Amino acid sequence: MKALIISVDLGDLDYQAHAEEFAMLAKGAGADIVGTIVARRSRPDAAYFIGSGKLQEAAMAADAAGADIILFDQPLSPAQQRNIERTLNRRVVDRVALILDIFALRAKSHEGKLQVELAQLQHLSTRLTRMWTHLERQRGGIGMRGPGEAQLEMDRRMIGAKVRLLKERLARVQRQRTTQRRARSRGDTLSVSLVGYTNAGKSTLFNALTRAGAYAADQLFATLDTTTRRIWIEGAGQVVISDTVGFIRDLPPTLIAAFRATLEETVQADLLLHVVDAASPQREEQIAEVEKVLADIGADEIPTILVYNKIDLAGYEPRVERNEHGTIARVFVSASERLGLDGLRGAIVESGQIAGNNAFNVENI
Repeated sequence: MKALIISVDLGDLDYQAHAEEFAMLAKGAGADIVGTIVARRSRPDAAYFIGSGKLQEAAMAADAAGADIILFDQPLSPAQQRNIERTLNRRVVDRVALILDIFALRAKSHEGKLQVELAQLQHLSTRLTRMWTHLERQRGGIGMRGPGEAQLEMDRRMIGAKVRLLKERLARVQRQRTTQRRARSRGDTLSVSLVGYTNAGKSTLFNALTRAGAYAADQLFATLDTTTRRIWIEGAGQVVISDTVGFIRDLPPTLIAAFRATLEETVQADLLLHVVDAASPQREEQIAEVEKVLADIGADEIPTILVYNKIDLAGYEPRVERNEHGTIARVFVSASERLGLDGLRGAIVESGQIAGNNAFNVENI
């Protein structure tokens, strides 16, 4: 599907990184990007987000390139989206809808699909007046995966009923996860969760540690469903490691809420391995974004080790760094080249022991 991107520069220092990230999201959704219009604004326009002159420029560019769809790299209000669609005579997918679309494309498990559908319905419930009847009938395509035509045409009452049903189903899944965690706790097992910005290499590291063969790719949100494996680490015994969904800046609130059940695997962990793309120029900003989401879900008090991955691309050597208290703070590895993994295993053992959790020689009550 040919897509024209409208990218808005609001004067933020990280605008370029934001624009590149959105282009990766678009490609991950299957878009054929035929052009980009950059609009510089000090603040969003109430009606169109961008000015009317820039909107006309986008209309001409879309016509010239034969664009089927407009991808807008900012979250739009329902009114702004409707106004832009009427002016450009094309369907508009904003940043939130694009992320939801990718999640719909990648979710594989029953739980993941339920969570995506819930988030999509909550997002769509505010936009029922923007019907594109001649396009909705074509089904599929970017921004159209998931609930589909039938749900889009439901009234708010029916969507509300569907949302309640999905929440009930997810609550049952959540109870099952709690039961599984309790079973692991009774088994004196250390629980470790991999967290980090999307595309930081969590799944590659997960595979390197567990030999699990989880899907890993150089794309945003390659992993959506939590994958858990049990491994043996000398000095720690049985360790359960979970690979979780990657975080991203300005993650839609509906997704944070819908994926709370999955992210609870993180909240209940004894230790977090915060995987960082050491080669990314935006790594500090990405670290801050992940820490913000961890705080949102109540996981900011869990012992955490920063794992700087992709050191083969960044020019670093494998090593373990400690803070001023002598506690392990950072471990430098390359999951793809299997460098520094012994140091990481040692850090898991030491950090687990310091945490004093019940995985290490503590009697269960």
